[in-house]
Amino acid sequence: MALMTRKQSESKTGKSFWRENFEAIIIAVILALLIRTFVVQAFKIPSGSMLETLQIGDHILVNKFIYGTRVPFTNLKLLPVRKPERGDIIVFKYPVDEKRDFIKRVIGIPGDVMEIRDKIVYVNGRELADDEYVIYRDDNIIPGQRDNFGPETVPEDSYFMMGDNRDGSFDSRFWGYVKEEEILGKALIIYWSWDRDNKRPRLGRIGKIIR
Repeated sequence: MALMTRKQSESKTGKSFWRENFEAIIIAVILALLIRTFVVQAFKIPSGSMLETLQIGDHILVNKFIYGTRVPFTNLKLLPVRKPERGDIIVFKYPVDEKRDFIKRVIGIPGDVMEIRDKIVYVNGRELADDEYVIYRDDNIIPGQRDNFGPETVPEDSYFMMGDNRDGSFDSRFWGYVKEEEILGKALIIYWSWDRDNKRPRLGRIGKIIR
């Protein structure tokens, strides 16, 4: 049986050490990319359009597989659990500029007739019970799309989106509907929150389920 010298042993061990660590890093990167693409992705809330539900500085995780994950560079969608439902808070590609991601609440699903009269939202002729999460910060009724809209029917495979901060949200009232193919996932949980005004974390928001 051939024996290795100490120098040969150290040389082999050294190569093995670097190769093993390199392989571990590659595997970790691949797993991270797969998780980000197909399972969950992190986002940061930059504006107040979803107040008070989501605060500026909230960091959230988004469930990417619940509506089905689109395989990159194809039109193939993997195993959707269900369709978006009214009340879901979702992240999607901004229809006017797909390089930007928006987050809003689903208010109208395909086939719904949407109408807003003096700030009050009606879905299929019935007033939407949304007092639990909606806020208004302007008592004035402004003529036009912000406070009066429709009636319009939500197209097939499309969704009508609104921010919970109704007077301070740029949403479907202004730029139209979100197509199903533009949806990235459902907001799941707040994993970190930073109050930039007071320069401290909002510890009470960490771990909060988003509804």
